[in-house]
Amino acid sequence: MPEEVDLPGLREVIAGPLHDIAGRFSRFLADRWPHRALVIFTRECTGRPRKVAGESETIGKVTIAELEHLKARVEPGRPLSTTAVLSGAIRPAWVLQDPIGTLLVLVPRSLRARFPDPAELADVFGVVATSIRQQVAQASPDYLAESRAASSERARTIAEMAAAQERTLVTMLTALRSTKLDDHRARLAATESASTALLALRSAQQADLAVSEEPAQAAFARLRREVRQLLRHHDAELEFAAPAKDVRPLAGEVAYAARAMTSTAVLAFMAQPTLKRLRIAWSCDDSALRLDIRDHGPGPLDAAALHLQLDGRAKTLRAAVDIDSVPGWGSRVTIGLPLDPPPDRSEATLLANLNRRELEVLQLVAQGQRNRTIAEALGITESTVKFHVAGVLKKLEVTSRGEASALALTAGITAPRRAAD
Repeated sequence: MPEEVDLPGLREVIAGPLHDIAGRFSRFLADRWPHRALVIFTRECTGRPRKVAGESETIGKVTIAELEHLKARVEPGRPLSTTAVLSGAIRPAWVLQDPIGTLLVLVPRSLRARFPDPAELADVFGVVATSIRQQVAQASPDYLAESRAASSERARTIAEMAAAQERTLVTMLTALRSTKLDDHRARLAATESASTALLALRSAQQADLAVSEEPAQAAFARLRREVRQLLRHHDAELEFAAPAKDVRPLAGEVAYAARAMTSTAVLAFMAQPTLKRLRIAWSCDDSALRLDIRDHGPGPLDAAALHLQLDGRAKTLRAAVDIDSVPGWGSRVTIGLPLDPPPDRSEATLLANLNRRELEVLQLVAQGQRNRTIAEALGITESTVKFHVAGVLKKLEVTSRGEASALALTAGITAPRRAAD
């Protein structure tokens, strides 16, 4: 008879910050589904489509291509025990794909390990996959902070890797194409190999960008469908103005935030009893995506409530929000979303401003721990924890625990430093 699901434990998995959900889920599954490593793969989460936990040698170099190949082999809702190429090596794998397209891969501890209760694992993972999807769709501040940090790091890594490898391969091609080399066949074979490697490198870069970016017009088309669904029972006339075709693609977190913030504004406009017409426009230049939502009616807009609803996302992405409502004339909401992260701040410099106790608190915050748990771990009161958290946010120049967590993870903080107050 199947064991009962640990519902409080499952709640802890989905309640914490998104960046550590793989680690929490791995610990939740460890007793009933023993495994060396865990991978969650979802293209919806553009910041980190691969969420991993476990042995670094097993999942440290797992690629999107490997996961896409594995995803194509397993039908949604039908778990599979198989072998798969992960991080360049053939490994045993328990694999399942949720109906919404999110993939779970567990690497069991032995090749012949039995896959226990696959149907129950699918049910449990369905809850986790749905939670991830909702956090991404709602563009919560924690998701946006984690995704922006990941996007910045990925873009920097890709650029550095591509530049270095391209220089190497171009140099090889130049030498191998030289007429001074007399071994024609060897030169031809080497030239073909280097050309293939160069194409593969460029394809890998394009594949990663395809996961992390979304064309502005495609993002707006998706928004248009969502808004029409929201207003399907409303008589208001809708007018949409899409961004130009030639604008730069949007980073995933910007696209999700833009849709979420536009939808939030639309819901605020819908609260007006006399809404007759609503215009929704996006425009984009080299630096920002601008959202413009306006009506043409006499109804008042609750600007204070809408500011509050938009505030978390706006602060996380450093967006500018302007709400103008004039009774009898109409209301307008404009939002400017920067397309790029702010200039790099030195994590080392910022972290150097923290004392040892604040570093301990930050490490536990980055693990998704709540104030009460942090207090128990450090032997201090909750009020003292709140004091330290406030100090950490101020010194790191951030406004939320999610931003502080993302900064800590980027800087590689993995263990607390124990010290007296």
